[in-house]
Amino acid sequence: MKYYLFIVVCFFTSFLYSQANKNTDSVSYYNKLANANLNNKKYNQAVLYTKKSIHFCELHGKKENLANQTFKLGKIYYNQQKYEEALKNFHKTVSFYDTLKPNCSKVLALHYIGVTNTAKGDYKTAAVYYTKAQDLLKQLNIVDHAEVLDYQTALAFKANKDLVLAAKTFRKITKKPDNASLLQTKTDAYYQLGLIETQLKRNDSAIIYFDNALDYNAKSNNLAQKSKIILGISQYYKKNRNFDLAYSYLDEHYQIENYLLKLKNAKIDLNEFEKFKKTQSLNNTIKRESEEKIQLKTYRYSKLVSILAIALISILSLLSLALYKNNIIRTQNNLLLREKNKELILAKNKAEKASKARSEFLSTVSHELRTPLNAINGITHILLEDNPKKKQLKYLESLKFSGNYLTTFINEILEINKIDSTKVEIENISFNLKELLFNIQSSLKELATANKNYFNLEIDKAIPDNLIGDPTKLSQIILNLINNALKFTQNGHVSVIAKLYAQEEENATIYFEIVDTGIGIPEDKLQSVFESFSQGSIEVNRKYGGTGLGLTIVKKLIELLGGEIKLKSEVGKGSTFTFKLNFAINNEPLEVVEEVKPYNDKQLKHKSILLIEDNKINQMITRKMLENKSITCEIIDNGEEAVDLLKVKRFDMILMDVHLPGINGTTATKLIREFDKTTPIIALTAISLDENRDMLLSFGMDDVITKPFVPDEFYSTIAKFFD
Repeated sequence: MKYYLFIVVCFFTSFLYSQANKNTDSVSYYNKLANANLNNKKYNQAVLYTKKSIHFCELHGKKENLANQTFKLGKIYYNQQKYEEALKNFHKTVSFYDTLKPNCSKVLALHYIGVTNTAKGDYKTAAVYYTKAQDLLKQLNIVDHAEVLDYQTALAFKANKDLVLAAKTFRKITKKPDNASLLQTKTDAYYQLGLIETQLKRNDSAIIYFDNALDYNAKSNNLAQKSKIILGISQYYKKNRNFDLAYSYLDEHYQIENYLLKLKNAKIDLNEFEKFKKTQSLNNTIKRESEEKIQLKTYRYSKLVSILAIALISILSLLSLALYKNNIIRTQNNLLLREKNKELILAKNKAEKASKARSEFLSTVSHELRTPLNAINGITHILLEDNPKKKQLKYLESLKFSGNYLTTFINEILEINKIDSTKVEIENISFNLKELLFNIQSSLKELATANKNYFNLEIDKAIPDNLIGDPTKLSQIILNLINNALKFTQNGHVSVIAKLYAQEEENATIYFEIVDTGIGIPEDKLQSVFESFSQGSIEVNRKYGGTGLGLTIVKKLIELLGGEIKLKSEVGKGSTFTFKLNFAINNEPLEVVEEVKPYNDKQLKHKSILLIEDNKINQMITRKMLENKSITCEIIDNGEEAVDLLKVKRFDMILMDVHLPGINGTTATKLIREFDKTTPIIALTAISLDENRDMLLSFGMDDVITKPFVPDEFYSTIAKFFD
């Protein structure tokens, strides 16, 4: 018995040794090990086994395998972003294929040289190898129906953050005629375009691309691809603060992923069962052959084989049970993860509501402060015009400065609240950037001279004359940054630089840089300066003044326009603010806008104005300001009586407070316009978060004057209706 057992052990030992030699001596064995390590993200081990495979090919003269393994090594390095090592191996691959018959693998190697150079930013070299790859395809008489090469090129542009070129290449794929081979690539191209447009904050086109991706996916019914697209749509709605839709799509994404996970686990269990059946079949075959050869040698040997078979079955059963339990645990974890995700979304919604409540509170407070502030500024203006004594003049000037400072402070709080509550609308109108920058420079020359600063403006001549964007918000950004630079710099230099960063078809990216040689910002304050009410230090605030809201508004406006502000600074040497913005190019000439002429007191003399205002102090101030210009003023404190009076009496103008007892100013205006279409009606409002100029004009008002009044703007607005 012992003799037979010894023979069996020797036989199996010899068999296993021969199998090990066979495995360790083959390209497929090294490939299997390399792929297993790649799946586990053990890249160093994958590189090691791929190099062993290359060495084996060199020893045995396997040229084609050598070229393939070198190409594989290059791809591993490329995925690790080790571009120099990747290029070295791709070039080796091409040189190996040069000694063989041309094939598709050589096309891929040439294409990957182009992709790697694109990732490095060397587009010129990349273009050469893309062309070589396309030429070889034509030489092989192969048509890339699936547009794989163009898709890989576009992904390389995107990885290098060249979104414009990436989008152009993806759009090229989507314009190809439909065919079965192109279906998958076209779906992925639409999905990638949706991600790019979301990143560029082009919301309308982003959702269109996602919808196209879903339409094409429906033709192939690829669930994994659909899950990816739906997750992209969820992130799009999340960025646009539509949290209900974002959660709805995220929930659908999780359902598909759970379904795919169940399919995968079921496949694993089925494979294990098939292996188990094969093992049983093999055991039965060995048993039958043993019985035929040995002819039931002894009872003990049969018992030993049975024990071994039972042990093997038990091990496989335990393994199957472990896999089954693991699947249950994984499913439970996924359900728990979904519940936690729901809790996080609810917590986020609560935080959003709290933020909204804070914004509404600040807006209400700011709005209510405007009425008494109008009284302070208005009375100060009236007293200054009444030839005060020299002793009084000093106090009145201080009062005027404080009133203006408080007005600016309230306006900035309201501006931040509007941005945070997404009430700000982005304009898209034609404007001349060079002219806008020159006007800003002219308006700030006085401030530059006061601090003895050299104020320089550099504009790239290559920038198109007419752009389409939001010039008001751009002016606000640049004015805030230059004001800061001039305020914190004395006897120094302040430079504003505008350059053409990139241009493609009808779009241009402009790079802005504001540099000063002022006091600078400490390194530990570089991030906090963009926070509300933050100014380097208490000493800086006391010395230079300011609200600490200017840079907060700048950062929020730049992000609203799709850009990102960057700051470099060193104490005592100055600061540099940079940002890039995208604009459409307008090839049509701009309409000539007539300059607003300054008002003349003669225009205002002997005019009759009806003032509809319920606040007694505002009545007194507005009447006095009008009478100072020889204007006759009649006052009514509610909308109903004003409508009745205007039916029987005519005035040259109506000044209408928006918030009135009874019917408000907008309703009163609508009623007046039913019988009087011509008399100018100007809204007087301490404008709130829910109000804007366009909304007030839509009720039939001709213009808007905000409280507290700036006297010159107040008179200019009235005068332009008396030409």
